Amino acid sequence: MTTEARQPTEARPTIKCLVWDLDNTLWRGTLVEDGEVVLHEGLREVITALDSRGILQAVASRNDHDHAWARLEKLGIAEYFVLPHINWGAKSASVRAIAEELNFALSTIAFIDDQPAERAEVEFHLPEVRCYPAEEALGLPGRPEFTPAVVTGDARRRRQMYQAGVRREAERTEHTGTDEEFLRSLGLELRIERAGDEAISRVEELTLRTSQMNATGVHYSDQALRALMADEEHEVLVASLVDRFGPHGAIGVILLERRPASWHIKLLATSCRVVSFGVGAALLRWLSDEAARAGVLLTAGFRRTERNRMMEVAYRFAGFREHPDDAVAAEQDGVQTLALEPARQDAPAHLDVRAPRLFGDSPELLQWAHAQ
Repeated sequence: MTTEARQPTEARPTIKCLVWDLDNTLWRGTLVEDGEVVLHEGLREVITALDSRGILQAVASRNDHDHAWARLEKLGIAEYFVLPHINWGAKSASVRAIAEELNFALSTIAFIDDQPAERAEVEFHLPEVRCYPAEEALGLPGRPEFTPAVVTGDARRRRQMYQAGVRREAERTEHTGTDEEFLRSLGLELRIERAGDEAISRVEELTLRTSQMNATGVHYSDQALRALMADEEHEVLVASLVDRFGPHGAIGVILLERRPASWHIKLLATSCRVVSFGVGAALLRWLSDEAARAGVLLTAGFRRTERNRMMEVAYRFAGFREHPDDAVAAEQDGVQTLALEPARQDAPAHLDVRAPRLFGDSPELLQWAHAQ
């Protein structure tokens, strides 16, 4: 009996990573005995379908690593697997290590193996992990736990972004210069765009999941975000980051209300994984530059929490202070109003910015690049 049979899927989260056994699960036969193993019919399509939904795939197999990985490469599917744990240790140890390296909850991990004893060993040590027998592999894409409600562009690129991140961190570890020199070497480009239909789900996710780099902690639903997009007095802006290793995906959101004499940042949130790239500060510098061009005051909502100290530091470092008008500055629902007299800004030294103009009728796209 599988874990799925014991516990209903409705109350459990969507699978974020599927860990594959190899022998007699992914391919027919046993590599050390049969040598020229081949994929089970239809599994290539399963692998690509899950990958297109943003579900990462890893390996936990009792085999010689080099031999097994070479076979995956020959079969043309090695690129689809992150964190291959191919060794002679316990499968539960490999599955746990994969979850920890991905920073995924065990309840979002699945494991598939042809051997009941191997599944039982994983279930015993990691009861939150959902286990499946190999004969159910072809049906996995049809199961609700492998079917995310929304598949964003970032989700479709999740594996590539993860793999780019591994290469990026490896180079950071090997870099012998300063952090500033390393950042300059990345060729970072921050892209700011008005949110469209495809980006809106990622924007909602950022408002929900980001806490350390969320200025107010307010969650905006899909419906609320679409209402703001349709309002001429509001801008819903999504920021993405790319470098020479590849895209980081959508990493920030700005909800901006354009008042007669001021622009008000209702929400600024960025992903914690790009804190070291100075994205929050770069967004505030860009907003200050645009507000200065438009000749308006820049204000921002901020709610202090136990987790968003870094965002408060970013606002203070950018020059925001309590609003001088006590009536405006009065806290409502714990949200304080900060204000900045904006000034023209130079682009950050370590990245370039592509962004729309936020005032006037010009369709001009701002190319805000640092001096070379």
